[in-house]
Amino acid sequence: MDRDIPKEEIKKRRNKKIIRAGAIIFIICACFIIVEKWLGQSVNRADLVFSTVDRGTIEVSVNASGKVVPIFEEIINSPINSRIIETYKKSGDPVDAGTPILKLDLQSAETDYKKGQDDEQMRISKLQQLKVDQNTKLTDLSMQIRVAQMKLSRMKVEMHSERYLDSIGASTRDNVHQKEMNYDVARIELEQQKKQLINERLSCAAEYRVQKLDLDMFIKSLGEIRRTLEDAKIRAPRKAILTYINNQIGSQITQGQQVAVVSDLSHFKITGEIADSYGDRISVGGKAIVKIGNKTIDGIISSVTPLSKNGVINFTVQLKDDKNSVLRSGLNTDIYVINSVKSDVMRIANSAYYTGPGIYSLFVANSNGEIVKRKVKLGEAGFDYVEVLSGLKPDDKVVVSDMNDYKDKNKLKLKN
Repeated sequence: MDRDIPKEEIKKRRNKKIIRAGAIIFIICACFIIVEKWLGQSVNRADLVFSTVDRGTIEVSVNASGKVVPIFEEIINSPINSRIIETYKKSGDPVDAGTPILKLDLQSAETDYKKGQDDEQMRISKLQQLKVDQNTKLTDLSMQIRVAQMKLSRMKVEMHSERYLDSIGASTRDNVHQKEMNYDVARIELEQQKKQLINERLSCAAEYRVQKLDLDMFIKSLGEIRRTLEDAKIRAPRKAILTYINNQIGSQITQGQQVAVVSDLSHFKITGEIADSYGDRISVGGKAIVKIGNKTIDGIISSVTPLSKNGVINFTVQLKDDKNSVLRSGLNTDIYVINSVKSDVMRIANSAYYTGPGIYSLFVANSNGEIVKRKVKLGEAGFDYVEVLSGLKPDDKVVVSDMNDYKDKNKLKLKN
């Protein structure tokens, strides 16, 4: 017959089980912590990137940002206020020089141009009539002068005849005086007519020049209207790709508004920006390295803006391989502007760890299968190498990959 177990015994047994279970849990947790700690102090060698310290040349550079753009790109703006009534192409289409792209409503502009042509003919007729009137007036004055000259010649003969008659007593002194006075008056009148003719010629010439200049200016303005009308027939300026077109049929367009963009997408350049604090390190003709993803392309600085805007200097890089397959319009790039060369210096590979000259804590491999953190002084850098000033020696193997996950560790074991 079973005997009843006292309640105190049952309680003791339960407490023992709880203590035993707690001890087991504690041991498991301790083991987990130990294992985790051991695992946290090691790293796979394959996950790291090492650089071996050596001596060599560094092309010192400063970093800039850039963007890939076509070498040729032309923005086509509307030369008049109008509206789009038809499009002939779509974005991405290839176009040849002179290919129609879109059609603007030119009815009002063409009407104004025809009115201008009529006005031009009227102005030409007026100028021609002015010339005829002036020639008639000057001819009349010339005839009057010729008549006056003939009259003066006749009066001169009469004056001499009267003097002769007076000398032989056949006339009087008063008659001679009258003839002389008539001659002098006629001579003065002739001189006045000659001066009037000269002044009239000058006046006519000046008036004609003014009217002719006004006509020439009008013809020039009409020619500009004609060219504007031609420009309003939106066509491709050269063989290229239509990269943008305003295809909103019926939309109103203001003068100067962009309606299309054509680009040569077979050749590219880089437009860059650099802080103006580095303005003395960039110049036309300088070498640059453009990085797109893992690809690099050499280039030459082809232009630099003379003025800084918002703390930035703009520049352009002409690429040696401007048809490279990685080039795509609009891609962002890193640009390394080379400004000096250092020879026979201690160096390691450049990577994301480098942010400028200073003291760095870098992991260095030792002979015990470990990497140990070491203080290293780094100097200037180029695209591919960083100058080592102290803390390393040739043939040291330095971790140059991202080690942020181990920034609190001083030593790590390497696992193969």
